[in-house]
Amino acid sequence: MIIEPFEFEMKDGRTALIRSPNYGDVPGLIEYLRVSAGETEFLIRYPEECGKYTEAAERAFVDRVNASGSEAMLTAIVEGRVVGTCQVLWSGSIKTRHRAQVAIAILRDCWGQGLGRRLMLELIRIAEENEDIIQMELDFVEGNSRARALYESLGFRITGVKPNAIRLKDGTLLNEYSMVKVLRPGAGTGER
Repeated sequence: MIIEPFEFEMKDGRTALIRSPNYGDVPGLIEYLRVSAGETEFLIRYPEECGKYTEAAERAFVDRVNASGSEAMLTAIVEGRVVGTCQVLWSGSIKTRHRAQVAIAILRDCWGQGLGRRLMLELIRIAEENEDIIQMELDFVEGNSRARALYESLGFRITGVKPNAIRLKDGTLLNEYSMVKVLRPGAGTGER
């Protein structure tokens, strides 16, 4: 799914161009994936695990996501550099097409600048435009209080925990929390 480009002025005055990814972004996307993985323990990969992100693989990914009718990805570019991405996707399956999965990551240099909120608001808009989607879902890692606060401020609520879901290199085990934002209250609540 292609999203029309738009600009967002961050709190520090820099402008982020937000749009669907294209082939020109591929080298920057690969660098962003590697750098973001080293800036926080809250992502599911370490920098050394980013070798699978080749130009060919990323071009195929860009083609797939942009051609999809059930997935959208936004790339945030600041001063010519990819600084963040976010994604929303939903299933075509009858039993699960009401659920949209969300993922987001931003480079540390842009934390606290309002970019995460702006990207999440765009994902919510995309999901709300699909009448089949009644809820959005995401996960966050224990200790990621900034992300949790953002998600809660946007109406997401914790619905479950996966104990010891993440194991860091030093052996530390962290829980992963699941959150849901209901877009259409009362729609298909499952209540009897």
